[in-house]
Amino acid sequence: MYVVIAGGGKVGWNLARELIEKGHEVTLIEQTRTRYLTIEEELEHAVQYGDSTEMWVLERAGIQRAELVVAVTGDDEDNILICQMAREKYDVQRTIARVNNPRNRELFELLGVSPVVSATDLILRLIEHEVPSFGLVHLLDLHAERLEIVEVEVTAGAPAADSRVADVAMPDGSLIISVLRQGTGFVPKPDTVIEVGDEVLVVLDPGLEAGITSLFATPA
Repeated sequence: MYVVIAGGGKVGWNLARELIEKGHEVTLIEQTRTRYLTIEEELEHAVQYGDSTEMWVLERAGIQRAELVVAVTGDDEDNILICQMAREKYDVQRTIARVNNPRNRELFELLGVSPVVSATDLILRLIEHEVPSFGLVHLLDLHAERLEIVEVEVTAGAPAADSRVADVAMPDGSLIISVLRQGTGFVPKPDTVIEVGDEVLVVLDPGLEAGITSLFATPA
């Protein structure tokens, strides 16, 4: 796979290194001269100097044949522009953009730039996963498909506790897809009994989170 990465910060540099080690062809573009020279000492011909928002820079990097473009600069507007140009000008089918400010996520989605990755959101999800009082944890948001996968721990006194899967009154647009019990995951059957302490994975339409939480987790 040929990948063009825009932005030679820690994320871009490490990503380029890992992809190269896995046997992929990579071109990393960095616009700060001193940073470029530092990266060049390691990556040599796999890094180019220039502004990734300039078409001639992208073309010099071979974006015309890129199978994936990853925009991880420190500027959200640049990341949006790079992904838009990759898709609309050069017909790159797959792009990934970094969101530096989570408040800009909706702007990325409004402009059709997806998927997007936010370090803040990823860390928040780790915190949610490690702190049970947070209740429901978002594991995956499929914005284009309008689906989510969430995890929720079953607490004592919750309506679904000690009930068969078939008897749990799941909201329309939601489905239990897996149960994690004592470190082991399995796909439940209709007669599987949901136990206190189980971690239940649910696929659902956006907006149903409150209903899922009320079924499986009592208020802390």
